[in-house]
Amino acid sequence: MREDQIRRMVRRVVYRTLGRSPRSTTTGGRSLVTESDVAAAERDATLDVPPGALVTPLARQLAMERNVELRTQKPLDPRNPGAGSRVRNSGTPARKRKVAIGADHGGYELKEKLKRCLSEWGYTAIDCGTDSSESVDYPDYAFAVAQMVANGNVDWGVMIDGAGIGSCMAANKVPGVRASMCYDQATAANSREHNHANLLTLGAGLIGNGLAKSILKTWLDTPFGGGRHAKRVKKIDDIEHRYLRSAVPVRG
Repeated sequence: MREDQIRRMVRRVVYRTLGRSPRSTTTGGRSLVTESDVAAAERDATLDVPPGALVTPLARQLAMERNVELRTQKPLDPRNPGAGSRVRNSGTPARKRKVAIGADHGGYELKEKLKRCLSEWGYTAIDCGTDSSESVDYPDYAFAVAQMVANGNVDWGVMIDGAGIGSCMAANKVPGVRASMCYDQATAANSREHNHANLLTLGAGLIGNGLAKSILKTWLDTPFGGGRHAKRVKKIDDIEHRYLRSAVPVRG
């Protein structure tokens, strides 16, 4: 099959899953942004996404390939509908949000680059180390970032090691943390919208700097979807609370 045929097939599946026809423009009152919308935008451009819109995985992938920024619009204030002001993250209030960021030796260089990105995007980055490329143990830094998140000292956490897997495991041992390892924009959006992730882990050895930046931006820009997802996230938290109450040791 040709690539365009595959895209059309996937698009039909997405529409059917969302319970809408290909000719409609909204689903359940929420707009849908598809790969066609991204394809219509110029390369290296910014595409404004309506508040609460659903962005398909193909649209996110094409945006990454074309270096198109998907920017969430700020909802109009009903008291001042003519304002029309837009912000980079519709979920970010006026105060600067704090992000704890850490890395082991394998993720040190990427951490330094992403710290600068966070500052450019208007966030306050709290550096939890490491401070050089000398060999260290990733669980120590994953724990430091996770503690900041669990204690409410920051809004979100980011941890970077060689593959992102070990740090995700370590961070998820801290009660109150929902860490997600993401390797593209689709997993970043899903982990936030569906799973209410509050800590992102990245594998510096698996992804490049540009992709890491896109993943982090998507992750921060995507709000939790609530609704049916809230019930499922609560069940995740309930599992954690069950083990905390019983204090049953887990054996490998």
